[in-house]
Amino acid sequence: MVVTDLDGTLLNSAQQVSTEDFDSLLRLGNQGVIRVIATGRSPFSFQRVIATDFPIDYLVFSSGAGIMDYRTKEILYSRNLPEKRVHEIANQLRELGVTFKVLAAVPENHNYVYYQNGELHPDFVRRMENYRGFEKPISFDPPNFGEACQFLIILPPDPARFFELKALFSGVKVIRATSPMDHESIWMEIYHEEVSKGNAVQYLCDLHHFNPNEVMGIGNDYNDTDLLGFVGLPFVVSNSPTELKAIYRQVGSHNESGFTAAVGLSMQESTG
Repeated sequence: MVVTDLDGTLLNSAQQVSTEDFDSLLRLGNQGVIRVIATGRSPFSFQRVIATDFPIDYLVFSSGAGIMDYRTKEILYSRNLPEKRVHEIANQLRELGVTFKVLAAVPENHNYVYYQNGELHPDFVRRMENYRGFEKPISFDPPNFGEACQFLIILPPDPARFFELKALFSGVKVIRATSPMDHESIWMEIYHEEVSKGNAVQYLCDLHHFNPNEVMGIGNDYNDTDLLGFVGLPFVVSNSPTELKAIYRQVGSHNESGFTAAVGLSMQESTG
């Protein structure tokens, strides 16, 4: 099995998959290798950049909140935050004065409600523009939101602030991602405690009776660390943060078909 992140890994700076990487996915399929994309995007957002007949077998979406059989488009697995917990977190964030979004339950998590406190972060505004028509201002009494895929909070590029907020929440999964928009800000995402790219790939390993040591994974950001820590053959592209490149093997950047390079190295090791 081969698992790749999407933005900043398989997609290049032009938001395209290189011919070399596309051909690698075709060859892997012909060789009987299971191909997985594991992304923070929702199915709706994924389909904005990737064709419905793209040569993969599974889509792990929303950082592991759901798994789709990409050939049949069937949702095989999902983990949403229960309604009671969503209301608790929303009230806690409001008391903290934090602006946030609550994304609807999988697979309709392109719909969301939002709470605004003060001036909106530019990323917050740009994301609203990208999802115009799918947003509603939040209502607490009565609540106009229930079971949810996740919360999204956009922070300045200050890791200390992220960890300060993260420490306030227990019994949930808090994921750090670098903004795909300004490439600096921190996107803090709160999910069901079982959500991670690693857990989603574990589900697929169990489904196909694979040992994790037989799985290659490649990513480029902090939200890939669960995936990279789970697979036996982890790689990062050279456009990853320095902290990740110090831990995992590095290949060329997302603009240099780093995915194909990682596949080649993995194949050499598995047959060597």
